[in-house]
Amino acid sequence: MSFPLFPEAASSMARSVDYLYLYLSAVTVVMTALIFAAVFFFALKYRRRSEDEVPKQIHGSLILEISWSIIPFVVMLTFFWWGAQIFFENATPPKNAMDVYVVGKQWMWKIQYPQGQREINELHVPVNRPVKITLASEDVIHSFFIPAFRIKHDVVPGRYDTMWFTATKPGRYHIFCAEYCGTEHSGMVGWVTVMTEEDYENWLSNGGVEGTMAQQGERLFEQLGCSTCHLLDQQGRCPNLRGVYGSHIQLGDGRSIVADDAYIRESILNPNAKVVAGYRPDVMPTFQGQISEEQLLQLIVYIKSLAIPGAPAGQLGQVVAPPAARAVALHQAPGTGIQQ
Repeated sequence: MSFPLFPEAASSMARSVDYLYLYLSAVTVVMTALIFAAVFFFALKYRRRSEDEVPKQIHGSLILEISWSIIPFVVMLTFFWWGAQIFFENATPPKNAMDVYVVGKQWMWKIQYPQGQREINELHVPVNRPVKITLASEDVIHSFFIPAFRIKHDVVPGRYDTMWFTATKPGRYHIFCAEYCGTEHSGMVGWVTVMTEEDYENWLSNGGVEGTMAQQGERLFEQLGCSTCHLLDQQGRCPNLRGVYGSHIQLGDGRSIVADDAYIRESILNPNAKVVAGYRPDVMPTFQGQISEEQLLQLIVYIKSLAIPGAPAGQLGQVVAPPAARAVALHQAPGTGIQQ
């Protein structure tokens, strides 16, 4: 029965993390060996040989003291430099990465795909294609961990976090929650299934029974009555959301912010937090406690889809940044971020 020291390396990032870990281990072993060797050597060389022996006083060596301070410091800096490289690479998803949305809830992982598929504790991805994961929590702090990919990220309530990976080997790999989240924490596990491109397209062709995430978000947008004030063809009581995502928004207090996922989420749950210049507060009711994190993500994906130039309401596809002309127009348009 084999007992591998490391889990299988199944992502583009895995080997880099392994090599850094091995380097840290090797330096630790070498430094420990040198320290203990020096301790034994000096203990023997300068041992007291008789009760009458008086040790010769040594007043120190500036060169020696500088050397044993600078050399370990430089070695430690290599840890920082190498680790920072991996960190920044892991923190910047490629622009062509496919989106997947993961919500942690005691004690399961709920996963949504832009095409509409939804799963619990199962994640399907194609091999050799970058995948960007948007993480949210419905209750407590979780931590999304895929050992074979060497990636882990805390999932914090009230905010969105992102991580990404490129799977390099077809197969099935464990998902764990790496943050204690309650009595059934150990059971919060799942699987990543890495498929060939052809198999993934076949799996994807089954489609979502309730439509794409953007279509689900559009229906929710209508059900909540948002469309009565957020008109898409003209200016209503609240901002026109077509092209809002990714643009700069001028607030009533003089600040300018980018309309990203976090801004849209906050505007839905706390509309008065950031009121757009020229619009009154207290127009839109809060939806705090009325919609789930999954529904919030559906609304955000729908609003993203409206950023596609010339796209009709409800059209989904790859979201692109709005053109500069729309950004300038929205920069001047007053209103709360997501008011009705």
